Amino acid sequence: MKSKKGFLISFMALIPMLFLSGCDTHMVVFEPKGPAAREILGLINWSLVLMLLVVVVVFGLFGYIIWKYRDRPERKDYEPPEEHGSTALEITWTVIPILIVIALTIPTVKSIYNLEKVPKGYENKKPITINVTSADWKWIFSYPEQGIETVNYVNIPAGTPVKFKLTSAGTMQSFWVPALGGQKYTMNKMETQLYLTADKPGEFLGRNTNFNGRGYADMEFTVEAQSPQKFKKWIEEVKNTAPKLTEKKYESLLDPTHLGRLTFNGTHLAWVDHGKMDSKTYLNPEKYRVHGYQGQIFKDEDTSKNKNKKDEAMNMDGHSMDGMDMKGEKDGGGH
Repeated sequence: MKSKKGFLISFMALIPMLFLSGCDTHMVVFEPKGPAAREILGLINWSLVLMLLVVVVVFGLFGYIIWKYRDRPERKDYEPPEEHGSTALEITWTVIPILIVIALTIPTVKSIYNLEKVPKGYENKKPITINVTSADWKWIFSYPEQGIETVNYVNIPAGTPVKFKLTSAGTMQSFWVPALGGQKYTMNKMETQLYLTADKPGEFLGRNTNFNGRGYADMEFTVEAQSPQKFKKWIEEVKNTAPKLTEKKYESLLDPTHLGRLTFNGTHLAWVDHGKMDSKTYLNPEKYRVHGYQGQIFKDEDTSKNKNKKDEAMNMDGHSMDGMDMKGEKDGGGH
């Protein structure tokens, strides 16, 4: 009998190991490389501790009640008294969940506000601005202050806050560098902001976490944090050696394709900013027309072609569906 009990206990102990054996033990979010990631990790740890406390108390009470009120021979004819409820108990199990929610809400709200500004310790350093444009299935990084643009990789100076201005040339996607901070959505004709800072030089993986078609799985990019001197040298090299970004080339970048790492002199912000709504900053209406969720640029001489595209995108009520692009839908880029 004892041997059977020992076998059962050993088997039960192995069950968690069987489930966890397929998990990756290297979890990047638990190895933060910047202040934003540390802020998020602190919130995660606090949530885990609070949830663990709840689990221990609940299972402890469960075991205690099962043991205390178990059926026994001497209580065979016992009939419990009729109960009409306990005001004290009802207040207790109503107040406790409220306190748990408050304990989770306060640090969560504080972290949300902290992540929307330059992190503590870097307030005296001027942030650099990088515009991020997501497209199926690639990431386009524009440096408006430096006048260069990269695809599927971004270099940043270590120890300097980076203000990422996020938008999309197509479907809604999600920008995430787990080693440096949390994720934020990129949306067409909208702009969100995210502050990230790398404490030390290093290379980090970023990716899209919002499903947007068949190319979603490979929509990754790298973030290389360099020393300020090396970053400045890289900027000068790009300006001197990289090919100039043209309108035609940018149009081709917006097609639903997979690309490697590309570098250009100049940015597409000179012609179109997918994060702006008004005609003055979003596009030049006399020269360009932008239709479809891919944010593709069509010149005035293509007006008839644009009209056909727009007519095809009319719904049953006769309203224009500017949020749909037939080409992207065919290629699996749409929802």
